[in-house]
Amino acid sequence: MIPHRRSKGQAEPPGWQQEHNRSHEQVRARAEHAFARMKGWTILRDCRLEGDGVHHAMLGIARLHNLALVG
Repeated sequence: MIPHRRSKGQAEPPGWQQEHNRSHEQVRARAEHAFARMKGWTILRDCRLEGDGVHHAMLGIARLHNLALVG
């Protein structure tokens, strides 16, 4: 999704475009924080050079997360 830009000669985008950009920024910030947090995980750092290592690690993490939710 691409944020709205102001038109040439326009001081700033209309209000609805600013609102849309704000919601876009909030969603993007959540995703970027999640990616940054995953980059710090040792299991992902160690297996990233293996072919399917990251895929298998993410499956394991997802399973552990789901088990934690179920309790």
